[in-house]
Amino acid sequence: MTDGEPPLVKDQPGDAADRSLVDDVRQLVTDGRTLLEAELAYQKSRAAVAGQGAKAVAGWGALALVLVLFALMALTFGLVLGLASVVGPWWATLITVAVLLAGAALAGWIAARRWSATARQLTDEAAQP
Repeated sequence: MTDGEPPLVKDQPGDAADRSLVDDVRQLVTDGRTLLEAELAYQKSRAAVAGQGAKAVAGWGALALVLVLFALMALTFGLVLGLASVVGPWWATLITVAVLLAGAALAGWIAARRWSATARQLTDEAAQP
């Protein structure tokens, strides 16, 4: 290195008495900014990974639900065909529809009870200090 060129890296004073408070604060701000940028980049990459995972879960979950729906439709159709040989096609259809509507009514009733219970809990918690 020649005499006229500045060093590439400035030597940091080892003794605290040689440093100024302003330099220490500037270094602290620089370090904090670097840490914040690194944390934001990390969280952004985590969000991207979670988003890709959520897409896959949603796709496979939708496929599973569609397949369950098809299976239930096949079961319903089989029930109608099975009952048709015993009670006739019209009675078989009527029995199948009645059973399905009763199941739907039961599920709706349970859902309504749970909804009101949850609403009561939320209202009670909001009223308590």
